[in-house]
Amino acid sequence: MSVHRRSDQLFRKSSRFFVGGVNSPVRAFKAVGGTPLFIRRGRGPFVWDADGRQYLDYLGSWGPLILGHSPESVGRAVRRAVRAGSSFGAPTEWEVGLAELVQDAFPGMERMRFVSSGTEACMSAIRLARGCTGRRIVVKFAGCYHGHSDGLLVAAGSGATTFGRPTSAGVLREIARWTVVLPYNDGAAVDRFFRKSGRDVAAVIVEPVAGNMGVVAPDLEFLGTLRRLTAGNGSVLIFDEVITGFRLCWGGAQHLYNIKPDLTCLGKIVGGGLPVGVFGGRRTLMDRLAPMGPVYQAGTLSGNPAAMAAGIAVLGKLRSLSPYRSLQEKTALLVGGIKDSAARAGVPVRVNSVGSMLTVFMTDRPVSDYETALRSDTRRYASFFNGLLGRGVYFPPAQFEAAFVSTTHRRHDIEKTIDIIDLVFKKIKRKG
Repeated sequence: MSVHRRSDQLFRKSSRFFVGGVNSPVRAFKAVGGTPLFIRRGRGPFVWDADGRQYLDYLGSWGPLILGHSPESVGRAVRRAVRAGSSFGAPTEWEVGLAELVQDAFPGMERMRFVSSGTEACMSAIRLARGCTGRRIVVKFAGCYHGHSDGLLVAAGSGATTFGRPTSAGVLREIARWTVVLPYNDGAAVDRFFRKSGRDVAAVIVEPVAGNMGVVAPDLEFLGTLRRLTAGNGSVLIFDEVITGFRLCWGGAQHLYNIKPDLTCLGKIVGGGLPVGVFGGRRTLMDRLAPMGPVYQAGTLSGNPAAMAAGIAVLGKLRSLSPYRSLQEKTALLVGGIKDSAARAGVPVRVNSVGSMLTVFMTDRPVSDYETALRSDTRRYASFFNGLLGRGVYFPPAQFEAAFVSTTHRRHDIEKTIDIIDLVFKKIKRKG
């Protein structure tokens, strides 16, 4: 009998209402098998499912919960905001307060606009780049995900055609053809394309640290090449820091690597666990947005008071506590333990990490781009995930995703996790 009886019941019921029983595809556990957990509550580094079972959580709602689940300061801030009113469709002081904190960390965001999701932020930044340059081509990188807008659900075309092809039904080829997909961490490929078509490139969008093919650190020369080529060709460089913003340090990957983009997209941590996105950059670019300029963008719930209040609470805490060194030390402890456990069991793994984000790749080769990530054994990862879940540890339910450490994970929690991983790897080895 399943130990997740209530989750199983809820999944059968939810499948009557939601496509695949879920409201976002990766939640369906298709990549790892089984029935998704229905989560009832969370506190600190723990979540409890609908059956009352407790898990040490390294998913963190896919990254936003850097302070763990249900921090008191965030709860108080949200309750105070909602008591005053949940939405006005008008400017509020909450927006100004959060913008001050964002700009303190990202001074290159001279002007910004709040939206409701990371998808919306990236979509709007690309529209703005095209509106400012009068060009059509957008360059993205294989394995990087920037939301589900049409022009970004694109895979690389053949070497002969270069231009992208849709990866989703419903995306028109006429739209996909204006997106060029190049290999991540391959500055030479970008240089070749710019020598051929640089004058037609409106924007280059990149995750400065990839998190959506699993964690892949950038080659610094690669990021430097992007900055040099876009600046030299009048193209807009967009950093998608929806995951890395406020996760790696105060100021994100652009501060960590000392490379300033023209536009930055943020989300996740900025909303303190509530839905939010923000994009911003140089004033000369941002002032092309309506109502100042001809590039249209709008949103009824943009700057929602509850999300703004949650964001102020979280960013204020991050600025005052500066927990990044501690987060990195705890992540290094976890990464080292995973590597040692895998080596003892004779299970080939690569563990990539930057700051407090990490991915356990089931492969014996280094992972530096999408092609090398795809060499991972996804069936072995499914065994790893389910082995952890059955012992009370919740990792991402897909090989090509990031796990996250929060400020509430204690050394004891991480040591316990390593002991459990040790058992799981031994079992995987016995199964072959």
